[in-house]
Amino acid sequence: MPRASGPLAEALARRTVLLDGGLSNQLAAQGCDLSGGLWTGRVLAERPDQVEAAHTAYARAGAEVLITASYQIGKEALAAHGHDRAATTALLRRSVSLAARAADAADHEVWVAASVGPYGAVLADGSEYRGRYGLSVRELAAFHRPRVEALLAAGPDVLALETVPDPDEAEALLTVLAETDAPAWLSYTVAGGRTRSGAPLPEAFALAARSPQIIAVGVNCCDPSDVLPALASAATTTAKPLLAYPNDGSVWEATTQTWHAPQTPAPWPTDAWHRTGARLIGGCCRIGPDRIAALRRKMRGSERQ
Repeated sequence: MPRASGPLAEALARRTVLLDGGLSNQLAAQGCDLSGGLWTGRVLAERPDQVEAAHTAYARAGAEVLITASYQIGKEALAAHGHDRAATTALLRRSVSLAARAADAADHEVWVAASVGPYGAVLADGSEYRGRYGLSVRELAAFHRPRVEALLAAGPDVLALETVPDPDEAEALLTVLAETDAPAWLSYTVAGGRTRSGAPLPEAFALAARSPQIIAVGVNCCDPSDVLPALASAATTTAKPLLAYPNDGSVWEATTQTWHAPQTPAPWPTDAWHRTGARLIGGCCRIGPDRIAALRRKMRGSERQ
């Protein structure tokens, strides 16, 4: 079947749509080597078959949106590993085509979201969880523009402007988005009721509210306990559909390139997220196909009630 019969925005007006989970943990579960600064980008370059297999695993689990392996792909990161600008563009486009192939093979409607990760992701030092890189909005826009152009040329259904740590970078991304006719969602990473850079959430969400191309706004790659307060803040700022795809509550240690898991599993009150306005729900780092399948069963149960 075609991977999607209509725009994702139309689906969100009718129902909740299930996102996939963390790509890196699924690739690791498949035996892939994610060491080095390129992370999932290394697998995208060296083992594209494994990236497609990871997407397929999430589609089989019931995911209705597959997020591409482009999160950490940028010419700066790839140049450090011997790849030129043409190779960067090719990898960005490849990331979309691999997700599209998995979506095309699914037995249900699936959209492809092209991941536009933050500037800090290409630095591979955990700075996407801090933000405030010392770059201007104009400089950040110049960084993101060629990535967005390459991804859009491959024909995704939507852009995922994700794991954004501060409003400055969101403004840069929205500036680039306004130069296109593409739909996108905007997702901040948050902690303690603020963006990771410490900015107030109402200020951050207000940027998305003003963009006609943003089809949903919310949070990702954060502790599940931070989701509901953030969604409540977004709901007071915008009438757009909300989204939530947190990690499992683990904390990333950039110096050792490892996750530190919480002592007790974090609760996932997805019903409360939905009541607050979340219409795109899924998982981020360390959330695998089994969790997505369980979430799908829960969502179907709620739909029948």
